[in-house]
Amino acid sequence: MSTTHDVDTTDQRPEREVATVEQLEQEGDFAADFIEGLLDIADIDGDLTLDVRGGRAYVSVEPPEDGSVDLLANPDTVQALQELTRIAVQTKSGRFSRLILDVGGSRDTRQRQLEVLVDRAIERIKEGASQASLPAMSSYERKLVHDVVADRGYVSESYGEGADRHTVIRRA
Repeated sequence: MSTTHDVDTTDQRPEREVATVEQLEQEGDFAADFIEGLLDIADIDGDLTLDVRGGRAYVSVEPPEDGSVDLLANPDTVQALQELTRIAVQTKSGRFSRLILDVGGSRDTRQRQLEVLVDRAIERIKEGASQASLPAMSSYERKLVHDVVADRGYVSESYGEGADRHTVIRRA
């Protein structure tokens, strides 16, 4: 049996209150309004889908047949748009937001990239390394990495603070 966990190397953080489904739906509405405004400014069409999953508001922008949303679907661009949207939602709601933005399937693309990254790290361990460190990434991406690592039969922990927080993989 393998375990994964996030090691917090910072001082105790204040606990955030858990958002209700209604609050998360409101976050999704605020996010959709913000994203629609950005899409209008950029003259890009896209269909928005809102959902609440795992204590987070999920907003998906699906491309129309012309594929114009593809211009925004690069994972780094989506991450930046997500941060901007999250800040806009926090400003409007007055609450911390952990919303997730997906543009044209970018989250699936990033999931596959993370799986490749984990598999390369595991190869280094199989070749004799005692552990393998991955680059710094968001808490959401680290969670995805922890899940992939556990599925592969290894363990992982997160180290560092803020933007430098990264994942280290070891044998189980």
